[in-house]
Amino acid sequence: MMDGDSGSLARENPPGVRYSSMSSPGSETATANFHISRGRSYLVVAILFLINLLNYMDRSIIAGVLDGIQDYFKISDSSAGLLQTVFICSYMILAPLFGYLGDRYNRKVLMFVGILIWCGVTLAGSFVTKSYFWVLVLCRALVGVGEASYSTIAPTIIADLFVDDARTLMISIFYIAIPVGSGLGYILGSGVMKLSGDWHWSMRVTPCVGVVVLILLILFVPNPPRGASEQRTDSPESRTSWLQDVKYLFTNWSFVLSSFGTAAVTFTTGALGFWAPIFLLRAQGTNANPQNTASKSQDSLIFGAITCVTGILGIGIGAALSKHFKKKSSRADPLICAAGMLSSSPCLYLAIVLAKHSTAATYVFIALGETFLALNWAIVADILLYIIIPSRRSLAEAVQITICHVLGDASSSYIIGAISDGIRKTRPASSFWRFVSLEHAFLLCPFIAVVGGALFLWTANHLEEDRLKASQIAQDSEEVTPNPRS
Repeated sequence: MMDGDSGSLARENPPGVRYSSMSSPGSETATANFHISRGRSYLVVAILFLINLLNYMDRSIIAGVLDGIQDYFKISDSSAGLLQTVFICSYMILAPLFGYLGDRYNRKVLMFVGILIWCGVTLAGSFVTKSYFWVLVLCRALVGVGEASYSTIAPTIIADLFVDDARTLMISIFYIAIPVGSGLGYILGSGVMKLSGDWHWSMRVTPCVGVVVLILLILFVPNPPRGASEQRTDSPESRTSWLQDVKYLFTNWSFVLSSFGTAAVTFTTGALGFWAPIFLLRAQGTNANPQNTASKSQDSLIFGAITCVTGILGIGIGAALSKHFKKKSSRADPLICAAGMLSSSPCLYLAIVLAKHSTAATYVFIALGETFLALNWAIVADILLYIIIPSRRSLAEAVQITICHVLGDASSSYIIGAISDGIRKTRPASSFWRFVSLEHAFLLCPFIAVVGGALFLWTANHLEEDRLKASQIAQDSEEVTPNPRS
């Protein structure tokens, strides 16, 4: 793009966003002269939040109607778990590609194309018939293509609009979409299936809303210069190769350890989110409660509501604790994450073992466990943004996504289902053993939560050193590429 191409600038940047007439979005001058109103910045966060909300609603709708899908296709637990696994696998494989592109090309265009693909294949999956379960599996895999583009890029745009406490707050708002979207997905999925009598209709809601958010993305979301909020350089001369960027990330101990810690979070929340509604239904079956359509819908609705409320509560508490304790200790963020993981473990264990005795007690401990797990979401994202330089943040987001999904929810839903199937094969066919096999498989989650807590404690030992290194590299880059106006 030429400096004087004002028409191109007008097309790329929505109302309320402007560059200096003599600077291009890819230059350091543009970074210094990029202007966006505070109100427009908040609107951008609101739009990105809405897209993230739809993202997680789409993921959990399948879990909300999983019993209906299993009945429709006559599939086992491991086959059902495959629906989540193929989605996460394509998502995590493609995330590094979009991370690389997001650090170098127009992020708004990349997000638009990705969301368009995501909405299209989700809608296509809603028309699959009984003989074509493999088509539904393929559609879920292709959904990952779209979501990989969005999840790796959106947080970096927020980082380029806000700094310090304001950034922590905006990132927290953005990540509230994880539990709220997941909870609404259960509620929407089960509610629409109950009203229509057909799980297919549950998958047709988010693509329709997706068209609206695509329009909002085009009209109001800018593509700010990378590092704009920190007045950092975003010049082509400072760009490095993909291999150099990856080497930089994997020599950053705080990034590596916090990414593995996040994998423990996603393993636990992924397994819980995918299997908990079915687990609760089977627990009721052991107490001779009829598993009719009303009880199925009620369980999904209750679990969805718990996920929404505890997510908002946990992320809010996490952000407040981070703001308070960072003033007292530079290692506060990973220590809060560790405390959240270690506190969730006994809660999850009690929720699992008490399920056959008291559904109410199970709900209470699930709520506590999810609240402690939710402390981590926004804090982990904020850690990444201040230990990684701006020109490598999209790739860092992508690599972290890949790590946490390879070792997290990409495998957890299938592993839990496979362990459940393996145990049940050696036992009599009965509703009791259907529950017990899944109960025993679920006990893996509290153990993984403890491992995650230990990883965040280890992160705390390296955090300050890596934060200072990131700041020094950014300063050195500015010295190598001086401001043309000086």
